[in-house]
Amino acid sequence: MRLFLAIDPPDDLLERVEEAASALRADGDGLRWSHPEDWHLTLVFLGEVDDGLRTLLEKRFAAEIHHHPPLSLAVRGAGTFPGDETRARVLWAGFEGDIGALGRLAADLRRVARKSGVPIERRPYVPHLTLARSRIPADVSGHRSVLRSLATPFWTADTVRLLQSIPGGSPRYRTVATWPLG
Repeated sequence: MRLFLAIDPPDDLLERVEEAASALRADGDGLRWSHPEDWHLTLVFLGEVDDGLRTLLEKRFAAEIHHHPPLSLAVRGAGTFPGDETRARVLWAGFEGDIGALGRLAADLRRVARKSGVPIERRPYVPHLTLARSRIPADVSGHRSVLRSLATPFWTADTVRLLQSIPGGSPRYRTVATWPLG
């Protein structure tokens, strides 16, 4: 099964993000917009994992997550992958708050996954909510400009979920396990 670890912002905050994104979505810009019910803050993408390894990972992740405190986070602003907003493939909403602690949590979970035999990409961790994707590089500078003022209240992120991707499904993700932070 295709798995990843994530934190879910609360629904009321996601509604604020949806309000900002809905006006842009109506533009007919050729972007593939993500469904708000699928929005999450990915910590680690694990890829295809068999049941035996999944069981081992669940035990190891539970032990690691217990050592990390809850996080104070807010959705703020927007960005793109790659960084050139005139040739973007992904438009995302960013985060602020306990970003250093969030980065340490993600790094420690990546370390656990690697030590368990899961090949994990070594690119820098950028906390984000994926709002839209493009198959070809697209100029989303206007969208990013509108989303720069996006700001939600802070909330306490206190749970990490192990999610399974369901290709073509709705919802696109299924919870496999959950663990409290701290």
